[in-house]
Amino acid sequence: MTVGRIGMVVHAGREEAVDAARSVRAWCTEQAVPCTDIDVWQDSGRHSAREEIEAAGNPDLIVTLGGDGTFLRGARLASENDALVLGIDLGRVGFLTEVSAAAVRSALDAVRDGDLDIEHRMLLTLRASRPLEIPPEMGSLLCYGRGPLLPPPRVRDDCETGDEWGVALNVTALNDVVLEKLARDRQVSVGVYLAGRLLASYSADALLVATPTGSTAYSFAAGGPVVSPRAEGLIFTPVAPHMAFNRSVVAAPDEPIALRLLERSGQAAVSVDGQLRGVLDPGDWIGVYAAPQRLRSVRLGPMDFYGRLRERMNLTDAPAALADGEAAPLWPQTTPPPPDLAHLAMPTYPAAR
Repeated sequence: MTVGRIGMVVHAGREEAVDAARSVRAWCTEQAVPCTDIDVWQDSGRHSAREEIEAAGNPDLIVTLGGDGTFLRGARLASENDALVLGIDLGRVGFLTEVSAAAVRSALDAVRDGDLDIEHRMLLTLRASRPLEIPPEMGSLLCYGRGPLLPPPRVRDDCETGDEWGVALNVTALNDVVLEKLARDRQVSVGVYLAGRLLASYSADALLVATPTGSTAYSFAAGGPVVSPRAEGLIFTPVAPHMAFNRSVVAAPDEPIALRLLERSGQAAVSVDGQLRGVLDPGDWIGVYAAPQRLRSVRLGPMDFYGRLRERMNLTDAPAALADGEAAPLWPQTTPPPPDLAHLAMPTYPAAR
């Protein structure tokens, strides 16, 4: 494919990320491809995704160099411009990133030559009872040890607005949308609606809606299920709820999930992919639903999500399962599947490598 312009999102706090960025710039110079650093934490504050993308010349490929957090920032930019995103893995967990730092140049060559697969990942977006705002005092509290806050998401002017349907917000989430308490001694009380029908009212530390991609992030830490990123659905998970029913619920991709703060609730923060984007008062609500667009992520080979899950989560086999025999093989098949199974998504087999 033709790479017209590259934007880079670099974790400047990691020396290996800075070194890998030099390799990207060198490749761009050799290929006469414009390259711009974007999404940096400037003294003037952080800007909206649209402002950052336009300042970078609307790149058609976003390269992230860091961990999953850096990839999320790159995904925020890429979804604004329908650009491809390529993640270079320099983090600790690495569920989202694609290639190692040593393979940066070969990865860029593969993208240039079209030797890649494009993976489409589900995104979330929001409507709310009113535009989101961040109280000025919160910005001053959260500025220590981190860069400036992202601005509240703007209201989309291309969507209808109504009292029951609220305002559409120009924001996307690759991992999750979280509604969480602001005061340690005051939980949030929230009515949760699935597909327009009340499921239950919760008193909890937080409530979150995740994508399948985000199922291994906050939702996983809160006891939610692990879901293949190739699946589609909305995963609702309560965090430390004061009620017997504390299970996650997986909704269909066309079933929205609404969270309404009840009358006696404390205030709640709205976070999108870990970034604070607004504060709600009792009576306010947000509706979370699948975005019409998908993130287009570069993949250079078959995705072994379950092998990565085993490795990243340090999964070990139960001693009782191994007490009376040999361990289960990591690769139960070493030959290609027969014709009647050829349509299934299976990993590349060791014997075929």
